[in-house]
Amino acid sequence: MLSFRMELPCLCLLLLSCLQSLSAHNDFFTSIGQMTDLLYTEKDLVTSLKDYIKAEENKLEQIKQWADKLDSLTLTATQDPEGFLGHPVNAFKLMKRLNTEWGNLESLVLRDTTDGFISNLTIQRQYFPTDEDQTGAAKALLRLQDTYRLDANTISTGNLPGVKHKSHMTVEDCYELGKIAYTDVDYYHTELWMAQALKQLDEGEESTLDKVTVLDYLSYAIYQQGDLERALEYTKRLLELDPEHQRANGNLKYFQFQLEKQKKAEEDETGTQKERGKRETTEKKKKKPKSVSGHQIPERKKYEMLCRGEGIKLTPRRQSRLFCRYYNNNRNPRLLLAPIKQQDEWDRPYIVRYLDIISDKEIERIKHLAKPRLRRATVHDPQTGKLTTAQYRVSKSAWLTGYDDPMIETINQRIEDLTGLEMDTAEELQVANYGVGGQYEPHFDFGRKDEPDAFKELGTGNRIATWLFYMSDVAAGGATVFPDVGAAVWPQKGTAVFWYNLFASGEGDYSTRHAACPVLVGNKWVSNKWIHERGQEWRRPCGLNETE
Repeated sequence: MLSFRMELPCLCLLLLSCLQSLSAHNDFFTSIGQMTDLLYTEKDLVTSLKDYIKAEENKLEQIKQWADKLDSLTLTATQDPEGFLGHPVNAFKLMKRLNTEWGNLESLVLRDTTDGFISNLTIQRQYFPTDEDQTGAAKALLRLQDTYRLDANTISTGNLPGVKHKSHMTVEDCYELGKIAYTDVDYYHTELWMAQALKQLDEGEESTLDKVTVLDYLSYAIYQQGDLERALEYTKRLLELDPEHQRANGNLKYFQFQLEKQKKAEEDETGTQKERGKRETTEKKKKKPKSVSGHQIPERKKYEMLCRGEGIKLTPRRQSRLFCRYYNNNRNPRLLLAPIKQQDEWDRPYIVRYLDIISDKEIERIKHLAKPRLRRATVHDPQTGKLTTAQYRVSKSAWLTGYDDPMIETINQRIEDLTGLEMDTAEELQVANYGVGGQYEPHFDFGRKDEPDAFKELGTGNRIATWLFYMSDVAAGGATVFPDVGAAVWPQKGTAVFWYNLFASGEGDYSTRHAACPVLVGNKWVSNKWIHERGQEWRRPCGLNETE
């Protein structure tokens, strides 16, 4: 079977129109919702490719085999696009197919035959995922691997929790991940994925890649991490397969020399340490032992632990103080006959969840309105006060107002009824769809004192509170976590969570620093409303205590 680079051709005006709309977007990997369009496009492309194969069947037997395999894949995928792309390996392989393999196919056809297929293929390539998309999807897999402590074999075999469409990674897929890590000078992940590629080759998987190529990367990645003995071991194995390999022969001599040098240095150090150890033992007896402060866990580690459901700091006593209730916000007329189910999620900061607060029909309407407008999500740059994209926020978002649909105004009114806060000065409803391994690393929603111009352009003061709708269930991952307090809130379709970012005094509540964990399996849709200070003067009077 030939290995192809996959781009997307189009053989009809309707598909061309569809692709031109796709070309308005970039960063496909940052939104599963938009990536579903690519699956339908790919299915149409496979159909047109099979028509072409019928005309050239004798010449293009290898292409026909490839198309049959892809036809089966796209048929399964389009029956449940979001579920299929909810598996991060499927999403990565879609990026890889569209960006890489169709290009190789083009080269094969150019050697043989007619211009019709090639011209369509070449024209449409400009509308499809780029190297950035493929790299972004690959890095997302590496991020998921680290956050959820998954070994390479678990990802490669597709054994992820909650998957509906299991997908196996080929030797080429593993090699591609390793190469992307290598290009990023990430030798840790290079080793993991080159080792996985080698394992699958050793198990007899057929591949156009040979073990020599994989071993070359693997030995070098291990050397860069300081393990000379293992690097030497893999280099010797490479030379058993290819005794004339010039770089490996050079590395063999270099590694052997460095190992001898290392052993000699260790022997010299051993003698020095014995003498030093005697002196230090005497000095320690004279010194008064220092008190050891509590071990501080880095925020990144706390964040990843919470994403895995570890390190949640809710004691049974604190848990007993959390309740659920029917809530009408002090007999609000709109809630009096139909109070809302409210439950406490956390005590400090106080986070509440509202159940059955948005219907499936409303969710689908919001997604329908937002999908064509989705653009790479932005963050406020504290230096400029302007919006900019960031690598730590992997999602696409769109903004909706009451002018787009009266239903948005209805939802805004619902939020106002439940919170008692003015919505006229709030930001528009932001709809976000997370991509492959989509996340938003720890951040504050409010502007800190060192960011005086954070929301200056809005003229509505700081973000006093956050309202967050969960518009989908997520099979695995995707929690909203608060690293400073050890809190985790899990997505539940049709619910919303709410918390204040500012104390009543107007001071920021730093315990509200939060993050959206990477989506391991599934498709995460949320929408949020950032509520501002202006207009709340009589609705939430200022407190006299700074942290009241």
